[in-house]
Amino acid sequence: MSTEIRTFMIPDANADEAQGHLSAFLRTVEVQRIDTAYADGAWRVLVLYQDLRRKEEAIQIEAAINAALNGWRERAAAREGLSRDSVLPDELVPEIARFAPTTERELSIIVGARDLGVGQYGAEIVQVVRATLDELID
Repeated sequence: MSTEIRTFMIPDANADEAQGHLSAFLRTVEVQRIDTAYADGAWRVLVLYQDLRRKEEAIQIEAAINAALNGWRERAAAREGLSRDSVLPDELVPEIARFAPTTERELSIIVGARDLGVGQYGAEIVQVVRATLDELID
């Protein structure tokens, strides 16, 4: 999730209304940083933040992908007579859920960064991610 930026101006002449708008906004976001400066009869307020609704949506998407991947790992491991970790290492599941790769190329970048492999299962992993995202959209 990315940091967003919003600026506010609180003029000396109408400070109460402008402060009310700023306060209402701050109640809906997770603030990462606030910078202020005073010039030309007004305060400038720069807010770096994350939208709480988007953050919650991202958490729910990650959880759904994580659960789907774990279910798929169980089935694939049973089918192949292997352990779950042999099919897809435990430490990769949250990484894949976090980045939600929808192509094998995207998956290879995530996996390559961790020096771990997914072997022959890349296409299946991507399909699980895509199907989960499709279910969440519908």
